[in-house]
Amino acid sequence: MDRSSKIYVAGHRGLVGSALMLELRERGYTNLATRSRAELDLTNEAATEAFFATEQPRYVFLAAAKVGGIVANNTYPAEFIRENLAIQTNVIHSAWQNGVKRLLFLGSSCIYPKFSPQPIKEEHLLTGSLEQTNRPYAIAKIAGIETCWSYNRQYGTRYLAVMPTNLYGPGDNYHPENSHVIPALIRKFDHAKRNGEAKVVVWGTGTPRREFLYSRDMAAACVHLMSLSDPEFQPVIDTTSETDGAAEPPLINIGFGTDVTIAELAQLVGEVVGFEGKIVFDPSKPDGTPRKLTDVSKLDRLGWRASTELRIGLKQTYQDFLATEIEVS
Repeated sequence: MDRSSKIYVAGHRGLVGSALMLELRERGYTNLATRSRAELDLTNEAATEAFFATEQPRYVFLAAAKVGGIVANNTYPAEFIRENLAIQTNVIHSAWQNGVKRLLFLGSSCIYPKFSPQPIKEEHLLTGSLEQTNRPYAIAKIAGIETCWSYNRQYGTRYLAVMPTNLYGPGDNYHPENSHVIPALIRKFDHAKRNGEAKVVVWGTGTPRREFLYSRDMAAACVHLMSLSDPEFQPVIDTTSETDGAAEPPLINIGFGTDVTIAELAQLVGEVVGFEGKIVFDPSKPDGTPRKLTDVSKLDRLGWRASTELRIGLKQTYQDFLATEIEVS
């Protein structure tokens, strides 16, 4: 990417978008176009088209999305599928209409089947049933991947879909019901510590395994991919199966490469927060997918690997929580 070219970061205030903004600025990209949700409703087709026609970005990072944890996905399934389908359809179509050179669509590793072989390869997409608790969100993201691939095939666009594993980091959502597992645990353990509680109850059995990636690592991977030279980038979007040679979506996993159990994660969060009580698991609550570890060999071959260890990332995330605790209390 030319450092003078205009880059649009859709969803720049969220966990993903804010990390992308920091990464881009640190690398010298200063011509960044952003709009808050109040300034631009990306579910509005006309408004989205008008923005692209006026701003004419050359590169787009599509990080805008409605996201949340198990509770939020179970409570608002219609909103998760409706809003995400609308946002990505409007942005991808407007990008094509206005000659965007490259677009990076950010999804989630929840697109893969509930019982995928481990670690999960990109080619496992659509090979089995999805996890029911986040099915509407996952289907919307799968549609986004297919949209990027369809525009590439029909119109010659250069759109790439990346599927980060479970993300965490500064700028996360610490809402008590609508947040993902790490910010939810940070808030829960901090509350217990402050109030001298003897125990913290964690949803599920604690046995599922999860992979976690620090948000700045994710952003570095995205910028690395978008910065590849044309000869390097073209094979990334012109993909074929490693097993049978069939054409496949332009899709790359972004992950850390190792995972931990939820019980191990809870213990680690408790240590970082400084909670000294007992951790109790509630098996009456849903566990979700048994294991979700991504295969990151494609990304590794392209010259990038995550570097932030989980304990270090959790410490930095907890400091962010403490800095924003008045807003989330």
